[in-house]
Amino acid sequence: MTGQGARWTADQVMALAPDAASRKSGSKLAAPGPWSGAGAGAGAVWGLCKGSGKTAYRTVVDIEGEEGPGYKCSCPSRKFPCKHALGLLLLWSGGAEVVGAAPAVPDWAEEWLSGRRQRAEKRAAAGADGATGGGGKEPADPEAARRRAEKRHRSITAGAGELEQRLTDLLRGGLAGADQRGYAAWDETAARMVDAQARGLADRIRELGAIPASGPGWPERLLAECALLHLLARGYLALDGPPEEDAVREGSAVRDGAASEPAGGVRPPLPEPLATTVRTRIGLTVDTARLLADPEARQRDEWLVLAQRDTDEGKLTTRRIWLYGRRTRQPALLLSFGAAGRTPQQWLPVGASLDADLAFYPGSGRLRAALGEQHTPPVPGHEPVDAGGTVTDALAAYGAALCDDPWLDSWPVVLTNVVPVPVQPGPSWQLADADGDAALPVAPDCGQSALWRLLSLSGGAPLTVFGECGHQGFVPHTAWAPTVADGTAAPEAVLL
Repeated sequence: MTGQGARWTADQVMALAPDAASRKSGSKLAAPGPWSGAGAGAGAVWGLCKGSGKTAYRTVVDIEGEEGPGYKCSCPSRKFPCKHALGLLLLWSGGAEVVGAAPAVPDWAEEWLSGRRQRAEKRAAAGADGATGGGGKEPADPEAARRRAEKRHRSITAGAGELEQRLTDLLRGGLAGADQRGYAAWDETAARMVDAQARGLADRIRELGAIPASGPGWPERLLAECALLHLLARGYLALDGPPEEDAVREGSAVRDGAASEPAGGVRPPLPEPLATTVRTRIGLTVDTARLLADPEARQRDEWLVLAQRDTDEGKLTTRRIWLYGRRTRQPALLLSFGAAGRTPQQWLPVGASLDADLAFYPGSGRLRAALGEQHTPPVPGHEPVDAGGTVTDALAAYGAALCDDPWLDSWPVVLTNVVPVPVQPGPSWQLADADGDAALPVAPDCGQSALWRLLSLSGGAPLTVFGECGHQGFVPHTAWAPTVADGTAAPEAVLL
């Protein structure tokens, strides 16, 4: 990618910060005072920032890297991006009069940029070779791969059977004492599922430990989640074998025959793609390189970037980017991860659109995708009114998705012509149709600051909101201000 794309907004820059302290420190450096030699060009921004020492820090950001933004700074910080990179990007977002286009990239910045982009090209070539069996490497032993798949399948089967027995014991003893057990019992069961290589089951089990302390009505919520966990375990036990393998099912070490065949010795197979959804929920993944190499999985479209959200999951930061295909009217979700305090590399500017290939992972919902070739750099997009609908439409879309995937927590939807309304008494909110009588409650764990920001953006007028519609309510992520009366300016996407 070459050239200089549209400048990012301050919200887009702040979305890259690894933590609140970095956002605060970066904001203090978003002024021309400490900077010299700042410039932009060739898909990069650079500058020298005066620090406490005699030598200024050399900071450069690759804003159009094929693998996402990249950062290089001579400061000793271990955070990526550091406060100097954030400050430089905020300064650049202020406009060309602050950080203008430069005729040439400084040698110290060019050296790092060239090396980074060459390494990215080599990794892309290696990934393509691996996906097509090229690169001079011998293909993996198919017989060894089949044996590994069979072994993992037997292990997960045993784990699912053991989980079934533990759920039976829990219900036989009653849920009344579950709030006295604490997290230890759930963590021990989750550890057993990790040993069985069923990380999907382990993640859902860990979430059960917090339900007894979630307030009134927790027994009903715990029972509902246990039912979904039971459904997932039984779904895997109904599979014939590992994917794309005719594995022989051997006797599993399951207590009390919990994983035994039903009467008659015949287990009805799950239909596809439900079987694929079960495998995905259990924790069996699909190789991304092979997925991108499959022409039937790829889909080219003009994708509008609806939102980006980072969540801290212990030692891992998960980034979710939601897209919408303007031609195919297909929603998509990109997932990327960062470990050890690093932010995930994949990033797209919210509110922009790009011509790109996406490869969709198999499964009932076909929501998660991998980003393939980008045919054009991201350009400022438009309000996603063609993707939107009413509150009733949002509930219908979530219901249809839930029929395909019973373990789905939420579904991405765009609401048009809705007004945020605080509900009195109490701190609850709802989004009400401006032209109807339907309203959608906002999820109780949604931050109050985001809701007040949404209300101030609306000013009582209807607006467009993107978020996730689920069983706990609606979680707003992005909003577009009411359309300008004369239509001369497209509304800007505002992250909530």
